[in-house]
Amino acid sequence: MSETKPGVTLNPELLLHPEAARISLPATFQIDEIRPVRGHTRPHLTAPTLGVLSHFTGTFAGTGFNMIFRPNSAAPTTTTFPNPVSPTPPTPPSENVLELNLTKETLAFSPALGSVPNRGLEAQNDIFLNGVPYVQTISDVTNPDTGKGDGNPIGIHFEPGLWMHIPATTTTPDLATSLVRMASIPHGTTINAQCLEPAGSFNGPPTIPPVSITPFVINSNPPNLITFASQTATNNATPRIPQDLTKFIAAGTINQAILNDPNTVLRNAIAGQTITKTIVFTVSTAPAAPEFGGGTDNIAFLLGNASGGAANANAVKMAATFWIETVEHKIVIPPFKPGQPPLKIPAPAAHPEQFRPVFEVTPPHEIAKAITITVHSTQIQYSQVVLLNFAGLTWPHVSVATLVPSDTQTVPPSAWP
Repeated sequence: MSETKPGVTLNPELLLHPEAARISLPATFQIDEIRPVRGHTRPHLTAPTLGVLSHFTGTFAGTGFNMIFRPNSAAPTTTTFPNPVSPTPPTPPSENVLELNLTKETLAFSPALGSVPNRGLEAQNDIFLNGVPYVQTISDVTNPDTGKGDGNPIGIHFEPGLWMHIPATTTTPDLATSLVRMASIPHGTTINAQCLEPAGSFNGPPTIPPVSITPFVINSNPPNLITFASQTATNNATPRIPQDLTKFIAAGTINQAILNDPNTVLRNAIAGQTITKTIVFTVSTAPAAPEFGGGTDNIAFLLGNASGGAANANAVKMAATFWIETVEHKIVIPPFKPGQPPLKIPAPAAHPEQFRPVFEVTPPHEIAKAITITVHSTQIQYSQVVLLNFAGLTWPHVSVATLVPSDTQTVPPSAWP
């Protein structure tokens, strides 16, 4: 293996076949209602639609960026740094560490659950949900110096959860078709984030807006922003991991533009790609009207006291925007004779470190001379902001990633001339 950029170790086999967390459900498992008598039928003879969630199929993998201001205690467990920082021990409002992670991620979806019955009361009839369980794993690949020192990635996030599709109702509540993401976070937080289902796709690539990492005074409106020295990429004497960003700035993997706006990583990832369609939606634990419900729940340690007023790190809100993109690729098919084993051809990479899908190719006829065909794959991008309250401030915790299918893709008959 060779390292061409800080935090990005390239291995073609890993790029094409990354390790992935897997969901294991019994092969015949499907949720459905219990019938009053054997043979009882109801109008819902087939599983409800998944809507936009039908794109969440199989396993995706890719790279991204994560940043979090984490509490820094004055107890013996205080984080230490190669370069001296001031003050030591930390005093308000300097009692934080800005951790920056270049990440490798897998997002694995299971088959759809089936018909999940939710019973209505009185005038509200029953509804049937459908959805997909998922497992998300994220590892830090920034630098051996910020890990265990053995060069191996360190796991920084594990998330089991469910994406569910909720049909429209007109009684209780009167609400259009919606989506919900329900997840559990190992640090002690559970989330229920919702939104109305998007009306459809639009042609072309997404327009990805900026996102800020700057903390602000809790409940200030407009936000009373408090900027820290650790947000300056060239300052090497601040409570930050990694503390010295010189080589990352040179490589363009962590620089001032990315600290100012982590969504820069998403825009960089799709530069040079041909994206023909995009679906976008934002789920939130405090969804916009007319959607309602949702929220976060935290363990006692995170809240600090019963009111959350002495929080170690109270996760008060999460919002995540997802872009589901159709990416067009041109792949070259070498000479081929019927009867040969199928070919496995990776899509061209717009960037050397980029994960890309692999296509299984079985030409329907002999290819005497290399030809180029057009194929498509699904790509998932997301930008997630969790708001953490501690030390009198609200601290944005931003995670972004670009994910492509890690399962081999099939070339459809329509792709052949």
